[in-house]
Amino acid sequence: MSELKFKTNINCDSCIKSVKPFLDEVVGKNNWKVDTSDEKKILTVTTSEDEEDVVEAVTDAGFKIRKLEN
Repeated sequence: MSELKFKTNINCDSCIKSVKPFLDEVVGKNNWKVDTSDEKKILTVTTSEDEEDVVEAVTDAGFKIRKLEN
């Protein structure tokens, strides 16, 4: 498992509810979180899935996403 971080435009509880079924399906429940208090709206994902699967799930939910480089 690895921890991936992404900058998103998921900025409120309603947005989180919208993206939840997409991310839960790809990475599983309790394996992701969004820090809506951070100006970059950081999505942190713990997964063994490919980062492209995470990007596709968030994009399919209607949000923007970009991988943060360490």
